[in-house]
Amino acid sequence: MSDPLQRILELVAKGRLTADEAAPILEALEAKGATRDDAFPAADAGEGSPGGADPGRARYARVEVRERGRRVVDLRVPISLGRFALSRVPGLSREQITEVEEAVVSGARGPIFDVEDADGDGVRIVLE
Repeated sequence: MSDPLQRILELVAKGRLTADEAAPILEALEAKGATRDDAFPAADAGEGSPGGADPGRARYARVEVRERGRRVVDLRVPISLGRFALSRVPGLSREQITEVEEAVVSGARGPIFDVEDADGDGVRIVLE
């Protein structure tokens, strides 16, 4: 496999790496320009702060999925997983994914997406 990003994501998908373990590896790949997915710029590429981190930028996205009003998924994903993670959220349309991507790129923090139907099924995304 020639794409380092794809290899790291496969290791996460197989459970050989956790999302938290993969985050610094993905950030290092982004810093070297080795990733092909440029949907999200490096979330912590700010200058002038320790380690290059920008304390104003979100580093994680919390994804909550509800069924009949009950939370069935509560997942904290490093933003550096980018589009890969968004494409795995059930029930999100392409327009909704674009809305989330724009919020991340703009540097937003806090709840950025919250949808619920009459049955209590829904998705909530919070940038932390």
